[in-house]
Amino acid sequence: MNNIPSKQAQLVAKSLAKRYGAEKRFKAYGVASIAVGLIALLCLFVGIIGSGIGGFTQTKIRLHIDLNAEELSISNPKDAEQIKAADFQPAVRKALAARFPEVEGREAKRSLYSMLSMGVPAEVQAKVAANPALLGTQLDIWVTADDDVDTYYKSISGKAFTDRLNEKEIAWLQDLIAKGELERQFNWSFFTAGDSAEPEMAGILGTLLGSIFTLSVTLALAFPIGVAAAIYLEEYAPRNKFTDFIEVNINNLAAVPSVIFGLLGLAIFINLFHLPRSVPLVGGLVLTLITLPTIIISSRAAIKSVPPSIREAALGIGASKMQMILHHVLPLAMPGMLTGAIIGMAHALGETAPLLMIGMVAFIMDTPSGVLSSATVLPVQIFLWSDSPERAFVEKTSAAIMVLLVFLICMNTLAVWLRKRLERRW
Repeated sequence: MNNIPSKQAQLVAKSLAKRYGAEKRFKAYGVASIAVGLIALLCLFVGIIGSGIGGFTQTKIRLHIDLNAEELSISNPKDAEQIKAADFQPAVRKALAARFPEVEGREAKRSLYSMLSMGVPAEVQAKVAANPALLGTQLDIWVTADDDVDTYYKSISGKAFTDRLNEKEIAWLQDLIAKGELERQFNWSFFTAGDSAEPEMAGILGTLLGSIFTLSVTLALAFPIGVAAAIYLEEYAPRNKFTDFIEVNINNLAAVPSVIFGLLGLAIFINLFHLPRSVPLVGGLVLTLITLPTIIISSRAAIKSVPPSIREAALGIGASKMQMILHHVLPLAMPGMLTGAIIGMAHALGETAPLLMIGMVAFIMDTPSGVLSSATVLPVQIFLWSDSPERAFVEKTSAAIMVLLVFLICMNTLAVWLRKRLERRW
């Protein structure tokens, strides 16, 4: 009889040890899962940053260009139209040929000239247009090198990229390096230029503006419509099968693949209403359809979080239902609504498939001036560059991904900050 309690104690001890062991294993599985996720995220960031950090710098070659007004066919230096119409390419080539006087022969000179970007004459022209007093002088300027030169110079030894440069070109570059006439500078044109077929001239300004215009349309439509729908469903809509059907479909729409919304936008906005393709207005309308479920769901959750006592107190002092909603419920629910809206906009910023369906995949060099200008967005630009055969576009693609990640991180950080800053605990 005295052994029974001790046996029960042993059984309880074994059961507790087994339970504690299971809890420890479950905790270890969770920690391991988080560690695997962090390692994968770290590998992703290391790979992207390692491939794209070079995109923020650009190889430049130093030239001394004689700006002879007569040779440039400029009779009046104050005439901006003459400067705009002038051909600066011969002056640029003459300066490069003067730097390497030993280079003779048509093929050799063509190889020499190919070390410069096709946009160098435009760079010199912009300098002269900004300061016409440079005409008649020798301009000391750093000009953009060709993408093959840029790739060669950014490599550690250059051995991996010599297949794009011949021995003479490498010797010329080594001479420029030895005399300090070849260096890497910050790539301002990456942020100030539009898209280009030449990697060294390509920038993201046009896509940034296109993204801003597209998201502006999305925010202007999705936020007020989403908040109004959430207020109606929570405060006014009767509880019946019809409203249950609407709620179920709103939840289902949040899980619909985005390409379906692209097909819907193509069928309605373009084929039915004949809106122009590849414009931020249509892109914003399509992204509004994608973002609305997220904003409605988050707004309804924010409205539900407001205690019923707030409503009862407002109604008790004589406020109408609309006054109660606008003056009491809506201000208290606004932090959650803003958080949901920002997260929805961050989701919309990263969308590509629906915008491809409405034609925002075109090659557009000019920067858009409004919601009806032809444009594309940053994720689509990344898609286009990743599909380019030019080796230098790999670096540009990763650099653009880094910019997109910065925007997404900032938007999500803003959402977290707003929630912590404005929310009230009851």
